[in-house]
Amino acid sequence: MLTVDYDRLDLRPGMTVLDLGCGEGRHAFEAYRRGARVVAVDWGQHEVATTKRWLGAIAEAGEAPAGARYEVVRGDLLHLPFPDASVDRVMASEVLEHIPDDATAMTEIARVLKPGGRVAVTVPRFGPERICWALSDAYHANEGGHIRIYRADVLRARLSTAGLVPGASHHAHALHAPYWWLKCAVGVDEDSAAVRAYHRLLVWDLTERPWLTRTVERVLDPLIGKSFVVYADKPAEVAVAAAGLDRERSAAAR
Repeated sequence: MLTVDYDRLDLRPGMTVLDLGCGEGRHAFEAYRRGARVVAVDWGQHEVATTKRWLGAIAEAGEAPAGARYEVVRGDLLHLPFPDASVDRVMASEVLEHIPDDATAMTEIARVLKPGGRVAVTVPRFGPERICWALSDAYHANEGGHIRIYRADVLRARLSTAGLVPGASHHAHALHAPYWWLKCAVGVDEDSAAVRAYHRLLVWDLTERPWLTRTVERVLDPLIGKSFVVYADKPAEVAVAAAGLDRERSAAAR
């Protein structure tokens, strides 16, 4: 289940892409299959091990182009272990809502991106997420849980403050919003026939991709899509300005 639109991210073979807060690797897998040099990053040891194992399986199955590469590292999004201006693309999917100091995380994303690079940020959408919070404290109030609900304008403003330029956006996973409302209503840790039945529907949709549910979700995404996705660029002018400053310093030194 992909939240990021790789065409809007403009991900091309040979690019270096970071998947931050990769979880168990769903976005890293697709980037690798598309020929990118993928670096998947997560703080969880289990997540790192699982992602590494599945990327290895994709490689063994020959599902990635010859030039594709992958690496999986355990890392802190507040202190990314990468040089300045070293990556072409960044994906940060459903992770910023977990981080208390999200401003520093966004600044780190801007730091490691090359001028002209692009990031895709996805977070739970305000409306569907607010309903989940109202129905269940257990949904979000736990260790490592969601600590904030973003409004679209607030997320865009914070990305701008970090030095990025927010652009296109969209919503995703409308069929998942009612599932989580139902799960929160009956208890996130409780089992029920209704939750199991809805889960089977989502699995069927994911594996079979039938035209009916795909069409329904496309229609409903703008209304109740559970995820909000925004793409932001690091201005190319940064490189020009930096080069000009270096020339001025060199002239002054002479």
